Amino acid sequence: MIHRLVLRPFILLLPAIAALSAALGIAGFTISQNRGIATLVELGRQRLDLCETSLEREIDKYAFFPATLGLERDVVDLLVNGGEDKAAAINLYLEQLNQRAGTLSIYVLDVSGRVVAASNWNQSDSFVGEDLSYRPYFGDAMAGHTGRFFGIGTTRGEPGYYLSSPVLVGGRPLGVAVVKVSLEQLEQSWSTVEAPVLVSDENDVVILASVPSWKFTALRPLAPPVRQELAASLRYNARPLPPLGADEVRKVGAGATSIIELARPTAEASAQPFPVSGLFLAQSEPLRGTGWRLTVLSPFGDVGTMAWMSAGLAAIAGACLILLTVALIQRRSRIRDRLRAREALQRAHDDLERKVEERTETLKAAQAELIHAGKLAVIGQMSAGLAHELNQPLAALHTLSDNAVKFMQRGDLGEAESNLGLISELVTHMGTLTSQLKSFARKSSGVPRPVPVRRAMENALFILDRRVSRLPARPAIAVAPDGLAVLCDANRLEQVLINLIGNALDALEGVDSPRLGLAASLDGQRVRVEVRDNGPGLAATVRERLFEPFFTTKESGGGLGLGLAISAGIAREFGGTLTAANHPDGGAVFTLDLAVAPETADA
Repeated sequence: MIHRLVLRPFILLLPAIAALSAALGIAGFTISQNRGIATLVELGRQRLDLCETSLEREIDKYAFFPATLGLERDVVDLLVNGGEDKAAAINLYLEQLNQRAGTLSIYVLDVSGRVVAASNWNQSDSFVGEDLSYRPYFGDAMAGHTGRFFGIGTTRGEPGYYLSSPVLVGGRPLGVAVVKVSLEQLEQSWSTVEAPVLVSDENDVVILASVPSWKFTALRPLAPPVRQELAASLRYNARPLPPLGADEVRKVGAGATSIIELARPTAEASAQPFPVSGLFLAQSEPLRGTGWRLTVLSPFGDVGTMAWMSAGLAAIAGACLILLTVALIQRRSRIRDRLRAREALQRAHDDLERKVEERTETLKAAQAELIHAGKLAVIGQMSAGLAHELNQPLAALHTLSDNAVKFMQRGDLGEAESNLGLISELVTHMGTLTSQLKSFARKSSGVPRPVPVRRAMENALFILDRRVSRLPARPAIAVAPDGLAVLCDANRLEQVLINLIGNALDALEGVDSPRLGLAASLDGQRVRVEVRDNGPGLAATVRERLFEPFFTTKESGGGLGLGLAISAGIAREFGGTLTAANHPDGGAVFTLDLAVAPETADA
């Protein structure tokens, strides 16, 4: 009877407990989900900016190419006078230019749209003689505009981005110069971002995607008349264009942001670093100068999980609060039981608070890691694309300068002045690129601090992991004593190690049983850091000029010859030296000498 009287208030309050717990659960779910969505939106905006910048840079570095080709006097002569000998010479020139530029193909069309010269002239699927007047980029160029078009080639079935420009003489178009470039390298770089990325054209057809199976799918079902029109234009070369299978669940705020469910199965799902099906936060924006839209799909699963977890914790906390209140009301009759219940509830409350704190810290750490990974992707894209960014203007400078000399010899000062103006613009463009690189490099503080040598070596190997993994064995790291540190800047030291390891990997290409070793030892108040390989070693003539700027033994396009010069400059900046020699057992060894950190010296 006594137990019934004690339990009766609790039984009567059960509906209230359930209602309040449900209300708190809903509130906790909503607040947690809104916070998670806000975090995803901000992170997605950063990814959109990164991907948009990389896409615009990839396209812009080829934008001047067709116009520059139209300035070639031999190309103009071929379009005006024709001739098999002239066509053969232009074919060879375009073939060499295509190989140096790294483009898919370069070709020239006459006023009727027929290909008169092409870089693939000697291949079985050559464009020479084909009628491409139906392509939109031809009509745009003949109208006096620059053409931009993404499509699938009807000869090779190879997708690419076409850039065209009219070949003008006296303001009248005599033909069209076309360059076709591949954007596959850009798609591969997008695969390092922790979320799928895709680009759709004005027909809502996916033309670029970090998931290969998504390419040439439709974001929405295409009506039969639209399909017939696309098939007739050969834009997608008879691709079936199946639907991607993305269903919008609900809109999020204003603009082109929504939650979608993607149920389309994909064979390469296990090979992707991110999920390719389920719920995603989709953010998109139009790309300037095109009819395209860039879309980033941020995985939404963790947000939902955290929201349900918060809802459960809020409901439990609400129930605990009511139970605590009832226990306080009953304390006069059951003081001892009330104290025990309050202590138990307090322990449960403390445990819940601790779990919430731990999960909050875990979420913050995960967010920081995502932002850090996005920054690393940008650094990789900048360093990998620098050679291409400078190689194309240099090729154009060579052509324009040769033409300027010819025009001046002929007395055609107007054309020579025009070429010199274009040279000035290209030099300004290259100066902008180098100034951006210098500005990026100055982000490190440059203040000498204790830097653990082993950690710097491991970070450098991690950045070059793709190339290092090709070796039969991981590079050996020997640091004595353990915990050895130098007085330097961490970013600068890693930059030097990356340059030295990269040169060693270049020297190991084609070597049987290649080996790479890293070592560091204490010598008084100095630390000697060595990077050694078992390659062919360094010739005497090479050692004399090894640290000169722009001196390189690599083939054209393989390097700028600045890595070792920059590394030596960094060593001098921190009171050290960088030397190179041949090891007695074969191969080359680079030695970096730096001051030991005070903590290591005292130890």
